[in-house]
Amino acid sequence: MNETVKCPACGSKGHRVDGATVKSMLAVSLRHVRDIPYRFCANPDCDVVYYGSDGAQTFTTHQVRERVYQKEPGADDVLICYCFQHTPADIRQHVAQSTQATLIDDINAGIQAGQCACDWRNPQGNCCLGNVRQFVKYLETAPITSEGE
Repeated sequence: MNETVKCPACGSKGHRVDGATVKSMLAVSLRHVRDIPYRFCANPDCDVVYYGSDGAQTFTTHQVRERVYQKEPGADDVLICYCFQHTPADIRQHVAQSTQATLIDDINAGIQAGQCACDWRNPQGNCCLGNVRQFVKYLETAPITSEGE
């Protein structure tokens, strides 16, 4: 089988996700899920979340159970950490209070305690901690504005 690595809707290269992730995230009948490899499209300008690696099937933001952080990176109320329920607004507050290390330590403790299920809860199918760390780093280096104060 010739595997398509690019999203058929936008042409972005997607990464492989486990079929269990796709099945757990879909809000449509699982009869639509075929026994083929799927990929995750992280492009925020594309409505496709998952696509079959044969390029013939897609699932969009309207067909998944959770809002997808990568599709709404500017939204403060979308989950960025799906297992421990952290949003960008929550993380922004931790950075403002200089408690981001405590937040990351708490997430790490949950992971170590076996309380993490990113492969089923995170639409991208892998650990959310990288997204949290990346967002914290962005906030720490972003210019401070007085907007909303």
